[in-house]
Amino acid sequence: MTKAELIELLVERIERLTKKEAELIVNTVLKSISDSLAEGDKVELRGFGSFKVKERRSREGRNPKTGTRVQVDEKKVPYFKAGKELRERVNN
Repeated sequence: MTKAELIELLVERIERLTKKEAELIVNTVLKSISDSLAEGDKVELRGFGSFKVKERRSREGRNPKTGTRVQVDEKKVPYFKAGKELRERVNN
């Protein structure tokens, strides 16, 4: 599902909601999650899952094309862990 499809689904399910309002809601939710992660906070949506930032240490990697060794700097990456209800729904 794309962001545009999610917006269309909101408009279909909530009849009095305009496409513009649905887009504002989706963008607000996504921006709030992004902003919280950028500040180093954890975002937990009960029953769905949690988002947090993990730190990866620097390491030595390889260029897959040439095979030469390259140094990969440490970095922060977003991480999502599915909640119990989501895992069960996906597995059934």
